[in-house]
Amino acid sequence: MTSNQKLLTLAVTAASSILTTLPALGAPETNSRIADLIKADVAQIVSGINAHDVDLATRFDADDIVSMESGRPPSQGIAAERSGLSQAFDYAPSWRLQLIDENVDVARSGDMAVYRSTYSEESVENGVPMTHRVNFIAEFKRNPKGAFQVVWSVVSSIEKSHKK
Repeated sequence: MTSNQKLLTLAVTAASSILTTLPALGAPETNSRIADLIKADVAQIVSGINAHDVDLATRFDADDIVSMESGRPPSQGIAAERSGLSQAFDYAPSWRLQLIDENVDVARSGDMAVYRSTYSEESVENGVPMTHRVNFIAEFKRNPKGAFQVVWSVVSSIEKSHKK
C-alpha cells in the first residue's frame, strides 16, 4: 500500500468515526426523535401517578406550570400542582391511568411540542371498580438548559365514570 493510499484510508476512517459520533455531540434532533422523547417523558409521569409518587409525577413540570382539569379552577405553579396531586392520591388511593392512544406534534424548530392523548382512569368507589376516559393535552417547551418541560396541561373527561 502506498503512502497516499494509507493517508486516504486513515482520512476515510477518521471521517467515518466523526460522522458516527455527531448525534452524541449535540447534532440536531429530528422531530421524530423529539416525539419519542416526549412520549417517554409522559410514560414516566404516568408511572409516577400510578405509583402515587408526587415527585416522579411532576418531574417534567415547569416551575410556572398551569394545570387545568374539568370541574376545577386552573392551578398555577409547581407547588399547587404537587399539592393537588397529593390530595388526589389521598382521596383516591386506587386511582390509576392506562394509555389508550397518544400523538405528539413537534414544531419545525424543535423547541416545543404538544402531546395529545386519551387515557382510561380507573378507581374504586365504595368497593365498586369504576372507569372513564379522559383526554390529556400538554405543551412541552425547552427550558434554558435544553430539556423539555410541561408548561401547561389540560385534562378533560370524555365520559362519566361508570362500572368497569
